[in-house]
Amino acid sequence: MSSLPRRAKVKVQTAVPIDEFSSFSELSSASEEDDKEDSAWEPQKKVPRNAKQPVCKESKPKRVPRGKKNTLKISDGSEGVVVKELNSSVLIADVDLEDRKNKLDTVQTLKTAKTKRKNSAQSPSAPRTKKLKVGEETNKASNFKSESNNTETPSTSTLWEGACKKEEDEDGCTSDQSPLKKIKTESCPQGQPVRFPANASNVVEEAEMNWDIVQVLSERTNIEPWVCGNIIRLFNDDNTIPFIVRYRKELINNLDADYLREVQQTLEELRAVAKKVRGTIQKIKKEGKMSECLLRALLNCKTFEELEHVSAPYKTGSKGTKAQRARQLGLEEAARTLLENPGMLNLLSYIQPSVKGLSTLQDIETGVQHILADMIAKDRETLDFIRKLCQNRYISIQSSLAKVSSKKVNEKDVGKFHLYQNFSCNIRNIQHHQILAINRGENLKILTVKVNIPDGVKNEFCRWCIQNRWRPRRFARPELMKILHNSIDDSFKRLIYPLLCREFRAKLTSDAEKESVMMFGRNLRQLLLTNPVPGRTLMGVDPGYKHGCKLAIISPTSQILHTDVVYLHCGQGFQEAEKIKRLLLNFNCSTVVIGNGTACRETEAYFADLIMKNYFAPLDVVYCIVSEAGASIYSVSPEANKEMPGLDPNLRSAVSIARRVQDPLAELVKIEPKHIGVGMYQHDVSQTLLKATLDSVVEECVSFVGVDINICSEVLLRHIAGLNANRAKNIIEWREKNGPFINREQLKKVKGLGPKSFQQCAGFIRINQDYIRKLCSQHTESAGSSQRVAVTSPAGVEVTSEKPGKKKSKTAANVVLKPDPLDQTCIHPESYNIAMRFLSFIRGTLCEIGKPEMQQKIKSFLEKEGIEKLAERLQTTVPSLQIIIDGLSQPESFDFRTDFSQPDFKRSIVCLQDLQVGTILTGKVENATLFGIFVDIGVGITGLIPIRNVTEAKLSKTKRRRSLGLGPGERVEVQVLNIDVPRSRITLGLIRVL
Repeated sequence: MSSLPRRAKVKVQTAVPIDEFSSFSELSSASEEDDKEDSAWEPQKKVPRNAKQPVCKESKPKRVPRGKKNTLKISDGSEGVVVKELNSSVLIADVDLEDRKNKLDTVQTLKTAKTKRKNSAQSPSAPRTKKLKVGEETNKASNFKSESNNTETPSTSTLWEGACKKEEDEDGCTSDQSPLKKIKTESCPQGQPVRFPANASNVVEEAEMNWDIVQVLSERTNIEPWVCGNIIRLFNDDNTIPFIVRYRKELINNLDADYLREVQQTLEELRAVAKKVRGTIQKIKKEGKMSECLLRALLNCKTFEELEHVSAPYKTGSKGTKAQRARQLGLEEAARTLLENPGMLNLLSYIQPSVKGLSTLQDIETGVQHILADMIAKDRETLDFIRKLCQNRYISIQSSLAKVSSKKVNEKDVGKFHLYQNFSCNIRNIQHHQILAINRGENLKILTVKVNIPDGVKNEFCRWCIQNRWRPRRFARPELMKILHNSIDDSFKRLIYPLLCREFRAKLTSDAEKESVMMFGRNLRQLLLTNPVPGRTLMGVDPGYKHGCKLAIISPTSQILHTDVVYLHCGQGFQEAEKIKRLLLNFNCSTVVIGNGTACRETEAYFADLIMKNYFAPLDVVYCIVSEAGASIYSVSPEANKEMPGLDPNLRSAVSIARRVQDPLAELVKIEPKHIGVGMYQHDVSQTLLKATLDSVVEECVSFVGVDINICSEVLLRHIAGLNANRAKNIIEWREKNGPFINREQLKKVKGLGPKSFQQCAGFIRINQDYIRKLCSQHTESAGSSQRVAVTSPAGVEVTSEKPGKKKSKTAANVVLKPDPLDQTCIHPESYNIAMRFLSFIRGTLCEIGKPEMQQKIKSFLEKEGIEKLAERLQTTVPSLQIIIDGLSQPESFDFRTDFSQPDFKRSIVCLQDLQVGTILTGKVENATLFGIFVDIGVGITGLIPIRNVTEAKLSKTKRRRSLGLGPGERVEVQVLNIDVPRSRITLGLIRVL
């Protein structure tokens, strides 16, 4: 199995500078055609993302088999080649794979499909692509004409090219390039070529806005637009992140899982904004307050802040803004006249003594001022100018101690924020952890926070408004110019300045929360991928004082051998030492695992003293300390009660501590990720975002490591990509009822596991071939077995025995049940045909998988042929071929977690008093934050490496290649820089990563 994917370096194709803070909605300067479209818009009913397009009953054609294909004409410039195209679910104009009901039967032969294709072009019921909009159709036609003159062959990463004919004659499509990759999908199980449009920006969303979601996503994530378009389509087709990262690398330009997860979060934010905009439009239309200008402004909103600013005056129950109340009095005409033809404006004509707000000239001037201020604050050109102006000025965020904090808040809590009691920093230079700390202090009423915009910004803004944007078109009297000056000043102070402050703080907080969540995810991944320690009998120790230390001895296969309680810190240490020695000798256990909770250091000193005295001879006993975060929560959970029924919860935690060393991944997935405690400010960030990210990281780790389907637990199985709790339960039930899985194809017979789920999970599920061969031989010898077992004769004819009876919930579809050696590799079933052809090229056999002979054949063949040329011969991509090569080369028991660090086993202990400045030590990273790395150096408290001391030059080439940096479990060599004994703080300098 290949190691974790690397984080790719990506560049945005366009050189247009991106505004750091999202631009505001446009309120004016739109074409009349756009106005007509906006006014005619009606909210669409919400439909499922992958739902089939509705078809009128009158025109609905008779259902035909999916075997009927359309014809694709592909021209490479000089020669014309006619290739049979895919069904409508993968046509160039219809790439969403929506038509899932009429799937091609998985057992339909190619011969039958070919005979059905002949008449498909003339059939009136042939599948048809989506109808394009007139504008898009014209653009695509022009794009196609320009592309047809280009004879240059695109690279593998730009697979999506082509254009569609109009609906009247859209039986076929033309393109410049030949098929580059063969992909099997649920609607294309035979592995035929799948390609998508070259114009990746033409992604149709349920809620259409005035901005292109692909372009905005590209700007916010700094990823090429074509990659963003591919990612959107992949997510729309319900592909999981592990599947995309491993088996669709060429479509995402080799992005790693973290980058892909960031794109997914940004995409969900944009869709949430679009959904809320649609709801707001529908609500305002029902109230009869919708105008073309307002509709255009709403459809231009890209953030929740913009939407809130535009829609605030129209909220139900609101008395309206000052500008809205002035408009209701009929003063909007006066405000517009002041700008367009001030010589014709006579404010005295608006006086109505009996009407409140129009009784005096001062009231009328104030109303006009409010309307002008509102127009200025919602004008896109004006807001773009002020934002650009702020980018070039020193904008700072300041925090100070709140005046009432000492009365309501604990003095100890106030001391925690002493660094921020008189704090000021440029918003461009402030660190993410500082933002989170300031926000926490503000929420606790300890700090007061404000954004400081210098007066020079306001002065230049007002001057620009008077001289440029809001200058009256004709001469205006001094009293009218005074109203305009007051309007601009009021607009800045009352509307624009608060808006900018909200935008700045929302942007800073959002970025800080995302970085905190991503840091938590990186730490969690590093912890989950800790190198397991298999083949050892372990003693887990959950330390304690009054209630004693709980012991649990587990076998190399994680079975509980013995549990006990010893009281080491109540004056009975000597008597308990005999019991511990007897247990270690009886079970031949030489490794002790101690939890890092209460009484950890005393328990460590106890065992270190006995080891130094050679008390456990002839055993060479070592110990290690592991985090017990979440162990107590898990010990009282229903999962633990089901796994260890009848065992005391305190003893369950000792079992969990021991298993965390034996197989960290299998044990830690049982605990809710946020309880593992390797993050920063995890309680201050969005809990929805945190949970989604951590669950995705767990799914990524479990999938990349892989699971043996015949021995793994249900808890581990539910974290595989494409599976969930119900599907994992059904797999376990099927295994218990029908016996072990013989090959991956049997997964299709499990209830609730359809083609899409199989596609997502199949590559991450392993089937141990030695176990299956032994099982098959046993069943071959035993006659009259009731379980369905495949026995292959020398001629290759499969013989199966099966119970007749009830109708099956899923058709067997003649699934071949003989073992397949490729099922123990990371190669996806969609690539088995290519793998077999590759084996024929190198003259290898399935029996040689993972052996030195196979590795030598692959190495020598690649030296002669080259991987690029070989991929072209096999009609696949280089990333797909590399996965096949890795799968055939890696040994059967390969586990890429061996590249990661093991727990640090020790025999002695060092005290804080033994440390001196300049001492060089080795330690293990406990946690990584945005401001530094916490390292356990074995003295009872963790030392801190400031983030400024962690440079790329100090990381090993392996760490830089994996793009993982420093995380929990890494072993490092450090130097003591400072020791603060009263505050129990140690400052360390990083020397190198071991």
